[in-house]
Amino acid sequence: MTEPPAHSPIAPPSPEAAAVAQERLAGLATPPGALGRIGEVGAWLAAAQGEVPPRALTDVRLVVLAGDHGVAAHAVSAYPAAVTEAMVRTIVAGRAGVSALAAEHGVAVSVVDVAVDADLSDLPATVTARKVRRGSGAIHLTDALSRGEAERSLRLGAELAGELVDDGAQLLMTGDLGIGNTTVAAALVAAMLGLPADEVTGRGTGVDDAGWVRKRDVVAQALARTGHLGHGGGADPVAVLTALGSADLAATTGFLVECSRRGAPVVLDGLMSLACAVVAEALAPGASAWWLAGHRSTEPAQAHALKSLGLDPLLDLDMRLGEGSGAVAALPVLRSGIAVLRDVALLSEVLPGPPGPSASSGPSASAS
Repeated sequence: MTEPPAHSPIAPPSPEAAAVAQERLAGLATPPGALGRIGEVGAWLAAAQGEVPPRALTDVRLVVLAGDHGVAAHAVSAYPAAVTEAMVRTIVAGRAGVSALAAEHGVAVSVVDVAVDADLSDLPATVTARKVRRGSGAIHLTDALSRGEAERSLRLGAELAGELVDDGAQLLMTGDLGIGNTTVAAALVAAMLGLPADEVTGRGTGVDDAGWVRKRDVVAQALARTGHLGHGGGADPVAVLTALGSADLAATTGFLVECSRRGAPVVLDGLMSLACAVVAEALAPGASAWWLAGHRSTEPAQAHALKSLGLDPLLDLDMRLGEGSGAVAALPVLRSGIAVLRDVALLSEVLPGPPGPSASSGPSASAS
């Protein structure tokens, strides 16, 4: 079993392929910059693959990491904790919101019970065999996990990522599932970035004003309880996950680090994946170069996480479903980026000039 991710820098996607892709973009038979972010996404994928134009995305995998959260018993959500189990079963049945999007866009979806507070032993072992614990502690009252459980969860996520990359996955996505998880994720972002509860607390599943106040107060109490850990840039990421996270979010963090270490690009989803991304970047500086933000959620903590990582979401559709749905919805943009680098003619091809370097020059089709 691998060790938890350590504090070691991550090598970026290929600078050589990125340069070739940018040169090709500049030479296309389109006005400069006319393709906007579609062209930039294509160049990012080319760098990640080390190939220009990038290969078609025929093997895209989404892993939904599910877990329950002790704060769900403290009126921070519009739904009861039992919904977590129900939605795991719905994803297994292929009937969840993300299932419909994934079927439309050719994404393979799996769900893993990391810490659901229910007995799911009747489901396939691929869902249940990696369970760390049932639920996580209510973070305003007690630590979410033991240090050992946090490290085990990090390893679990890394193992999942490694298995998918070894199996040929070209592009990976993480999804979240768990009532109360936006409260926990908001606290993680606040602790890692040194922000107050007021600035990170959102409405999650749609709580009313009174529910928002309760949720804000839970986040504030959790931050006050763990202030001894040190919040902001000096915080120990594993200690923060232990105190304020959950097994499923720690697993997501390990997944993101391992993907970057393996040179596997990831499309992030909403608040939960971005909260984990902040922790993962602290664990392995440079990991964020391998990630794209699929969409901008309605949660304020996600906006802070995006800013801290320098990520600009591809979509802004007021989504807040979770499950990886925003990442899947962004996939056509990535495929469009590949198409323009692969299929759009060079200006030198449509406006041929006299023989010589000015007419024949063009970006190389490959990069080492």
